[in-house]
Amino acid sequence: MNIDAKKIVLELIDTFKIAGDLSIKLRKDGLIKEIKKDNTPVTNGDIEVNKILIEKISKVTPNIQIVSEETSVNKNKVNLKNFWLIDPIDGTSDYINNKDEFTLNAALIINNKPALGLINAPAKNRMFYSYGNKNSFEVINNKEINLSKNIKKNKELVAVHYSNSLKPEIQSLHEKFNIKKFYKMKSSLKFCVLAAGEFDFYFAEPRANEWDIAAGHAILEHSGGKLTDFDGNEILYGKPNFKNPSLILRSKNIL
Repeated sequence: MNIDAKKIVLELIDTFKIAGDLSIKLRKDGLIKEIKKDNTPVTNGDIEVNKILIEKISKVTPNIQIVSEETSVNKNKVNLKNFWLIDPIDGTSDYINNKDEFTLNAALIINNKPALGLINAPAKNRMFYSYGNKNSFEVINNKEINLSKNIKKNKELVAVHYSNSLKPEIQSLHEKFNIKKFYKMKSSLKFCVLAAGEFDFYFAEPRANEWDIAAGHAILEHSGGKLTDFDGNEILYGKPNFKNPSLILRSKNIL
């Protein structure tokens, strides 16, 4: 499938900003929370952001199917090759608890690989997007910064992790790569800070779903970073039940 990834991204950036602003407003007004069948929370913010993103993406790419965390449509499809993965709010618990690391996410998958990604972290005022090799960006003060050219070298290797404690398998990887420090970070923001060169590594055992990582994968890879499983295999999308394998994220600084 031939697409104009840059054109698609540029048509979606404003929608992501609008949806992000709405997510903040709804939280200030007081969120309505429910518990889903998988025992995870969902709010009216998740649902409203999902509606905005799907409506706009459907107009921009009307012939491409959409898989979203918050809808059942297309989740039972098999052999998907070209499709959208949307996580309207990643880090819902942070969103509910007035923390600032939650993100809005969308990635376009072409031939089972991420061709473009958009991530907005509205509470941090950080907007990221990418549409191909060396075309990964963050908007800072309305200025577009190319992350592939934005080199930051940490004095020592620093990782991010999704909790304050490391499981033995992750601890052994930290030791293998001589990582002395790690910081807790939720949501797909982990991918973005690695793409920006602020951190060097992230490791995760098999957990979460494809919509949690696809947009971040695009932004990291297009910045010059790399994502594989623990065995060095490429991460592809459209797997059964959209489940993730193990993950190793590396920033461009340490490749």
